[in-house]
Amino acid sequence: MNLSSGRIWPYTIATLVAIVFSFCVGTIYVVSQSPVQTSDLYMTNYQDADANANKIIKNRIAFNKKYKIEFLTKKLVPENTVIKYRITDLDAKAVKNAKIKVIVTRPNENTHDIDLKNPKYIDGVYVFESIKLPLKGRWDIMAKINVGDNERFYNLKADTRNTKVKQY
Repeated sequence: MNLSSGRIWPYTIATLVAIVFSFCVGTIYVVSQSPVQTSDLYMTNYQDADANANKIIKNRIAFNKKYKIEFLTKKLVPENTVIKYRITDLDAKAVKNAKIKVIVTRPNENTHDIDLKNPKYIDGVYVFESIKLPLKGRWDIMAKINVGDNERFYNLKADTRNTKVKQY
């Protein structure tokens, strides 16, 4: 083949297109094999959370105008952690008819999720049964709280290695 005749360019371009195509196929294959999990920040997949973002924000504002939430668990420990919440109106009167669903989960994975439902109501405090955390380290405590037609998500980050619990 004579390189000066200009026939090398079509072969070069075809080769480069084939290489790019094979890299695209390889990338799709590798990504499809990865253990990616959906976001569940609002106890739903991220598409539903994104589609209902304005509603979630409005619900939070409406809830905060009527009620106050306190997370009473002082520290997350691997053995016998008891999750407690206090819900009061703005006059500091305990709310007795709240429905609370809690998920204790590891960040970015849901294989160790612990679902908590039906807390006991004791002296103005919603108390869930004691849980055992399968791993030490970081945990997210996500709560969905309903009082009548008002709904609020109350999400916290905690770690079994220190005492700070932060809302996010």
